[in-house]
Amino acid sequence: MVVSWFAGLFYLPRIFVNLAMETNDAAYSRLLLMAGKLYRFVTPIMWLTLITGLWLWLAYFPLSMNWMWAKLALVAGLVGYHHVCKRLLRDFDAHRNTKSHVWFRWFNEIPVIVLLVVVLLVVLKPF
Repeated sequence: MVVSWFAGLFYLPRIFVNLAMETNDAAYSRLLLMAGKLYRFVTPIMWLTLITGLWLWLAYFPLSMNWMWAKLALVAGLVGYHHVCKRLLRDFDAHRNTKSHVWFRWFNEIPVIVLLVVVLLVVLKPF
């Protein structure tokens, strides 16, 4: 579930990059349709990821693991990122996007960086 959720978080902003550059109405509509379907697909996967992650954490890990709190803060940030994607999708749907494709290219890197930090926290358990 985590892998599927991250696949959506990696690909949806990539569609936004293309939407921000698109000038053809038919292509714009097709990309918008793809983005909407992807968002609707990965949202339940996000919830399943959060529910099973919480269940595993409460069942198998003590609450005193500080690295886990840092990881959970990053996961909460990803949930926020997911919801920001929804707002951006609504802006594209209403033709109100004001951000450039370059902005979306940088925005697209956020989940990559968070994933890297989360993996390092889990493997290294620095605190």
